[in-house]
Amino acid sequence: MAQILAASPTCQMKLTKPSSIASSKLWSSVVLKQKKQSSSKLRSFKVMALQSDNSTINRVESLLNLDTKPFTDRIIAEYIWIGGSGIDLRSKSRTLEKPVEDPSELPKWNYDGSSTGQAPGEDSEVILYPQAIFRDPFRGGNNILVICDTYTPAGEPIPTNKRARAADIFSNKKVNEELPWFGIEQEYTLLQPNVNWPLGWPVGAYPGPQGPYYCGVGAEKSWGRDISDAHYKACLYAGINISGTNGEVMPGQWEFQVGPSVGIEAGDHVWCARYLLERITEQAGVVLTLDPKPIEGDWNGAGCHTNYSTKSMREEGGFDVIKKAILNLSLRHMEHISAYGEGNERRLTGKHETASIDQFSWGVANRGCSIRVGRDTEKKGKGYLEDRRPASNMDPYIVTSLLAETTLLWEPTLEAEALAAQKLSLKV
Repeated sequence: MAQILAASPTCQMKLTKPSSIASSKLWSSVVLKQKKQSSSKLRSFKVMALQSDNSTINRVESLLNLDTKPFTDRIIAEYIWIGGSGIDLRSKSRTLEKPVEDPSELPKWNYDGSSTGQAPGEDSEVILYPQAIFRDPFRGGNNILVICDTYTPAGEPIPTNKRARAADIFSNKKVNEELPWFGIEQEYTLLQPNVNWPLGWPVGAYPGPQGPYYCGVGAEKSWGRDISDAHYKACLYAGINISGTNGEVMPGQWEFQVGPSVGIEAGDHVWCARYLLERITEQAGVVLTLDPKPIEGDWNGAGCHTNYSTKSMREEGGFDVIKKAILNLSLRHMEHISAYGEGNERRLTGKHETASIDQFSWGVANRGCSIRVGRDTEKKGKGYLEDRRPASNMDPYIVTSLLAETTLLWEPTLEAEALAAQKLSLKV
């Protein structure tokens, strides 16, 4: 992901007041419907409301698109948090008396943790701490999305709150001085509802073998582009640092990239991008899965490759720093694997552009390795590395902070370092 070398925005974004896109019918429907236009125009797809004889849904659509700004300063804030499984997203709405620009202006809130698997019924209150703000592409106007993390009433992070520990690592002086950049490649698979079979595939059967689908164009090669494009624009509107998107090797599978982002910002932006994708697929009547191997057999799995660099890696002589980081990563391989997503053993088999889950490896331009270094980085002698091990359902707070911890804070013994360097043919 070449964008890792670009400059990054600041972590705490300030809200501007762009024109709303909420009035577009793109966000107002529950199904994808092909809109027929005159023969002189190309056909296009929009997310639109279903028609009904009594126009009930049309009236609902009109209410959804209401612009409240001329009538009130009050706004809607959608508080978003991670549920008990560590991968499910939850959200609920509240009214604020006026627009806000910074998370510190937002009130804390609470929810019933016993209904999300995060607290017992006899002591079920979990507190939401607002951490990052994004514009709301569904409601438009001054309405916002709020990424939160979760605490007990006493102020202790609950066990599923992985952001708190990540924030501690990124606030460490040594880590902070190195300005860690992350570029995260989120792969996902779209499924047909009820049958849990990839979008565009014949139910219970298979399309042609992999080959023509990666970045493919055409009705027989690309299924779900409207969802990918809708998500792309929604991310840009929201202020998410999305840098690209593409169709993947397995048909019905897509990828979007977030970054380069600095420190804790990377996790905030990926989680908000996932939330937008969940909402868009909800409206489109399509199922989203982050399963790392949704279809068994000769089909690629879904990963979340994480590109990583530090200030020292990006400066002259940085390739030596990268090799030292690779050495550290090799010595903590199994610790990283255990934190890189559930079901990853079904994906990391040594096939389909993956390395074996049991064996650490690295290489230049080799997508069958645990850690890949790009040709450009090798040529310039500085740049970044790509950790190809994380699964599509990984927690970006865990992965990014663990990379920083292992490469910047953890020090192996000299003996272990020497043995690892010899095994990996690394001169450090």
